[in-house]
Amino acid sequence: MKRLIIHGDPGIRKGAIVEYDGEEVVCFAVTRNGEWHGPEKVQLWCTVGADSEFEDFEKRNFTPHFLNVDRVDADDIDVVRAKADLEL
Repeated sequence: MKRLIIHGDPGIRKGAIVEYDGEEVVCFAVTRNGEWHGPEKVQLWCTVGADSEFEDFEKRNFTPHFLNVDRVDADDIDVVRAKADLEL
């Protein structure tokens, strides 16, 4: 599990699957920063990881301050799935 900071908005939301640097990860949480104050373009701060790490994320079995951080531009990621598929 790690933190992924995306500079720009590629149109993803919670539950998205993205690929960057040859790695495919699931976005467990997405926080949108910088709309009113801050950097020139919006930043998405995502907690990402493999499907197998979702249970640890749900149970908060990690320390957010100690996650590794990757930074990418929105143009450098490939969106596999833009958001979670909801079944009602």
